[in-house]
Amino acid sequence: MAISKITHMKDCGSSYHGKHLKASIGYITKDWKTQDGRLVGVINCLPDDVFEQMRQTKRQFDKNNGRQGYHIVLSFKPGEVEPDKAFEIAGIFAKKYLGSRYEVIYSVHDNTDCIHAHIVWNSVSFVDGRKYHYKKGDWERDILPITNELCKEYGLSILEVDGEKANDERDEWNHKNAGNFTWNPMIKRDLDACILQAATFAEFQSLLMEKGYECKEGKHFAVKPPGMGRFRRCSSLGEDYAEEQIRKRIGLENIKSYAIEEKKTAQIVRCRIKRYRRAKLTGLQKKYYARLYRIGVLKKHPYSQAWKYRDEIQKLEKIQRQYLFLDRYDIHTMEELASVISSLQEKDSQAISEKKKVYRERQRFKDLFETAECMGKLQNAHAAYVNGDAFFEEEEKQWNLYGEKLKCAGYNLEEVQLLREHIRQRIAEVIEKESAVKRELAIGNSIFYENIPESSEKLPQEKEEKNRNKDRTQPVR
Repeated sequence: MAISKITHMKDCGSSYHGKHLKASIGYITKDWKTQDGRLVGVINCLPDDVFEQMRQTKRQFDKNNGRQGYHIVLSFKPGEVEPDKAFEIAGIFAKKYLGSRYEVIYSVHDNTDCIHAHIVWNSVSFVDGRKYHYKKGDWERDILPITNELCKEYGLSILEVDGEKANDERDEWNHKNAGNFTWNPMIKRDLDACILQAATFAEFQSLLMEKGYECKEGKHFAVKPPGMGRFRRCSSLGEDYAEEQIRKRIGLENIKSYAIEEKKTAQIVRCRIKRYRRAKLTGLQKKYYARLYRIGVLKKHPYSQAWKYRDEIQKLEKIQRQYLFLDRYDIHTMEELASVISSLQEKDSQAISEKKKVYRERQRFKDLFETAECMGKLQNAHAAYVNGDAFFEEEEKQWNLYGEKLKCAGYNLEEVQLLREHIRQRIAEVIEKESAVKRELAIGNSIFYENIPESSEKLPQEKEEKNRNKDRTQPVR
């Protein structure tokens, strides 16, 4: 195994959190790279709906933002391994490292001389909702031993590199592939600019400090730009950036000697294309084609038949929801299903009670809210009267009456408005909570009734209701 790399997919914002994650999945599963999808595998998810399942897991644990997923690349030396063997190795690695906690999709690309495997997984665990966290030392402690073990088992070259050097290389590779700028080009540009402007090495350092850099002299001259975690040796940027060479360049280079190339202006290139009109059918040709239509040799294009498959698509979507429900709650038997449904019914009752409680609280403050709403309508008139417009004197009196009413209740206008917004948010939260429970309950009931005959036992809550109704019909002794 030649080299291995790891990177992550960032959050694209509230409009579409998982944009980069979806793009990564799309990239590693391209047909022309994976032998028409033959070299694509999944763990803990369905192959045709990987991204939606990952997004559903994030929603379930309310962890939609932040890092969306992670991406590992396992590369092999040219001619070292066949695509099928690389696919087998990638699958074993994914199961050992991630298989028990995360939704994973992996593939092998054989469209280049260097066969390589891609492994993408969800940042949120479907088991307990904990996020995957990559920290310094994980590579040498967790990932490298697994890859080396597989290399020994399959007779491949082992990845043996210095840990610190490997981390530096991976960090720079991650920055580049995550769409961020790399540090070296930026540092070079700033060093070149300061060399042109400075007359001495001390002035050169002063100009760098004005840009926010920190300078460190010693055996090697090093700089640290703002935002970077550690110093970068200038000599590592190239021969022209060693301390001795910088001192020579300060004496030789200046702004006058810096020539700016003239920019070429864009030109619009025009070309003329001769277009030919399509020849019309003659009368004889029209009669000929009409006859071909009548005898059935030529046929019109049929209308879309998509309506025939609408019911089947809806059935598939229903089966998918039921599968995800069973996987979410780890259900294997009808007894476990009945227990989960009973738990959901209790949560539904609690959500309804909580909603009623919030509604009663809103009703208790109804008069205050109506008074605050009236004051809101008079807000502009009150402001105009305060600024000296006596035309709004009547509105000002009404404003004061409403204010006194709120004051007697122990509130002011701002406090009532904040209280109203707080109750509105609580109502929205409890309604969303109740709706989520009802959706889950509906899925669970649909699975239960599809697998239990009408003559079999009913759900626990229905049995209790039936017993209570039976007790009411019995005569009192």
